[in-house]
Amino acid sequence: MNGETKPIAISSAEPYVKAPLLYKGKVRELYDLGEHYLIAVTDRISAFDWVLSPAVPDKGNVLNSLSAFWFEQTAAIQPNHVVHTDVERLGDLITDREVMKHRFMVTKKAQRIDIECVVRGYITGGGWRQYQKSGEVNGHKLPEGLRKNDRLEKPLFTPAAKNDVGHDEDISIDRMKELVGAELTEQLQEKSIRLYEFARAFCEQRGIILADTKFEFGLIDGEIILIDEIFTPDSSRFWAKENYALDIEIDSMDKEPVRTYLSGTDWDKNSEPAPLPAEVVEETSRRYRDIYNRLVNG
Repeated sequence: MNGETKPIAISSAEPYVKAPLLYKGKVRELYDLGEHYLIAVTDRISAFDWVLSPAVPDKGNVLNSLSAFWFEQTAAIQPNHVVHTDVERLGDLITDREVMKHRFMVTKKAQRIDIECVVRGYITGGGWRQYQKSGEVNGHKLPEGLRKNDRLEKPLFTPAAKNDVGHDEDISIDRMKELVGAELTEQLQEKSIRLYEFARAFCEQRGIILADTKFEFGLIDGEIILIDEIFTPDSSRFWAKENYALDIEIDSMDKEPVRTYLSGTDWDKNSEPAPLPAEVVEETSRRYRDIYNRLVNG
């Protein structure tokens, strides 16, 4: 990615892309190229529903490059929306190719299916909290006596209804069938679990546990297409094998330093937080680069 050059951080791609901006999310920006979209991944970082400052150097490069890597790895399993990631093909649409060359992809225009397809291989996080209360996760009855971070016998598909404002809503398979139909539900479940199992085996070879992940899909002329991002630290929970243990909060390979820092302050989560300390930003940037190197470079 940045090689030996000093990593920079960009909080917006707007100065670098000469195309209409259609949507600006917490991290990604969507531009209209006519026949296609351009998705730019910034270095913005969010936690507890707030976009924080400053941006984290190389974060966007890692997220975009990892997605491009995984889209290529899984293309034979599941068609995706990528057209290309070659900055030279964009000509004058990009004002600084060095800044943008690793943080964008040109994609097909798909109609988003408003379901977040979550697959859990381990009982942890929100799934663990559900299990503690009811013995179930999204309506799935699980065996008694599971411990936090236990590996599940089979990967579990636990969908969520997407909300553009606020949190996505955990739903049951039956509710998903009501929303998108039984046939599409079954197709998305099968595709999501197959993708997860492929990536879990890949990660295990590199000393990494893929605890859970989420996917988004769209439709193009009735064909199901994988969209958005795939197997990144923002969409997946990665654990280093050497850190795996039961009954603890495992330090995940993502923006955990940010969450840990914020949880240790007196910030009320209802007002704009103060800027992150330099050491927290640096450690977070290092973690993103580390997961990229372990996955892509072995």
